Amino acid sequence: MRDRKVIRSAGVVGSFTLLSRGLGMLRDVIFAYFFGTSLFASAFLVAFKIPNLFRRLFGEGALSAAFIPVLIETRTKEGDQAAWDMAAKVVTMAAAVLTAIALVGVLAFSIGLHIPNISEKWLTNFGLSRVMFPYVLLICMASLSMAVLNSYKHFATSAFAPCLLNLILIAVMLCLFPFIGHEDSSRAYALAWAVLLAGVAQVAIQLPTLKRFGCPFKFSSHWNDPRIRRILYLMGPAALGAGITQINVLLDGYLAVWIGDWAPAALFYSERLVYFPLGIIATALGTVLLPTFSTHAAEKNIDAMRDTITHSLRHLIYIMTPAALGLLVLAPFILQAIFEWNGSFNAQSTLFSTRALMCYAPGLLVFSASKVFVPAFYAMQDTRTPVRIGICTVLLNLVLNITFILTLPLYWKHAGMALATVLSEAAGMVVLGIILARRIKGLQWLETARSLVRCLVSASAMAAAAWLTAWVALPVLGNLLPSKIAQMLAVGLAIGVGAALYFLLTLLLRAPELHEIKSALRRHS
Repeated sequence: MRDRKVIRSAGVVGSFTLLSRGLGMLRDVIFAYFFGTSLFASAFLVAFKIPNLFRRLFGEGALSAAFIPVLIETRTKEGDQAAWDMAAKVVTMAAAVLTAIALVGVLAFSIGLHIPNISEKWLTNFGLSRVMFPYVLLICMASLSMAVLNSYKHFATSAFAPCLLNLILIAVMLCLFPFIGHEDSSRAYALAWAVLLAGVAQVAIQLPTLKRFGCPFKFSSHWNDPRIRRILYLMGPAALGAGITQINVLLDGYLAVWIGDWAPAALFYSERLVYFPLGIIATALGTVLLPTFSTHAAEKNIDAMRDTITHSLRHLIYIMTPAALGLLVLAPFILQAIFEWNGSFNAQSTLFSTRALMCYAPGLLVFSASKVFVPAFYAMQDTRTPVRIGICTVLLNLVLNITFILTLPLYWKHAGMALATVLSEAAGMVVLGIILARRIKGLQWLETARSLVRCLVSASAMAAAAWLTAWVALPVLGNLLPSKIAQMLAVGLAIGVGAALYFLLTLLLRAPELHEIKSALRRHS
């Protein structure tokens, strides 16, 4: 890659994201042990999803997408002081709006708790949502702090911040649960309050680094600024699209609740395995690409942007293709090894989650593409195009969701929802790619297609070898070792054999991505 700092920066984010995802996976294993796919598991996960929707809208979504390009442009043309003044205005405005939203949310869920004859399912959902809703303010402030640090090409601190959430939740489950009884209700509410504590920690950890870069830590209510109006103008379409998208995500959660108490939890566990590689690689690269693309756009360096897009796509294809096919064929083995520990997560939970994971797995390639395409549009200060496509994607997803829910057997309905997500996102990414190709000429689609074919061929052989290895190794090891150790070793052996074969095949096929990634990660290349 022409600018090797992009991959190295993505490596920094990816390393901390790997730590966070690893801790998150440990958190989910412990959560599955205590809650399984019970009512309280689903209720907690749906309630936790709500503040995260606002994070994606205000923190990492529409506001950051409009804020980062203007912040970098202001610093490039007017200097650091002007950039910090503008940042203070944006943060003040966001804090005021989010505080109001948090208060309204708490009030709304409090009213919901007093609805006559409300069922236990909705009583639990509303109660946990009321506790966790103020996390909206905390996580969005943490995400805005991350946006400012990212604009300075500093990624480490903000990439580490999510680890705190996982560490705090793990500590509560391991250290506090033994003292608060065995009722799922008490444990779920304790975990909900821990989420708020984690939000405070995620903001606090970024403050020293912000100070080091010169942050004045002041609020400013002087919002009559052309740059603020420009951010709001850019944010408007993105907020509309993101808002519709997040409402759709929330509706998905409640549709899953409607399917059955087990469905939201089964979807969650499968999503976690999909977002593990996605977060480490694609999200890390996407985090780096927005400020990188914004710098290219501010400097009007279209050649650099074109090369970065092409190389990023090829590198993501090289990594995500084997990850997608590996998850598809190893889904039951992985879920059993990770989550089944003789607790509340049982064989039926594994079956439900496996069906969803097999439908989600191909989406790794689709979700990865969005981490390249969408930041490219945002960096060019075009927030309208991704929004228009996003709205169509949301509508298609909703139609497919309802279709699958009405037509599929009961215990496949949630898998249909996962498939609907992948199909609708794929349609959206195809359209975005076509539009991007018209905006930026010479994106070398033929080279990207060759990479995809080469990776698919290699990954297909890898997937067959990995499945065969797991299928043979599990009963053999099960006769020699305790079942859990046998399961983990069988999965590890299958992944190792598959990875080695994939590496060998792509080496024989002379995949350029191997050399490019290796070269980019060298410090003194």
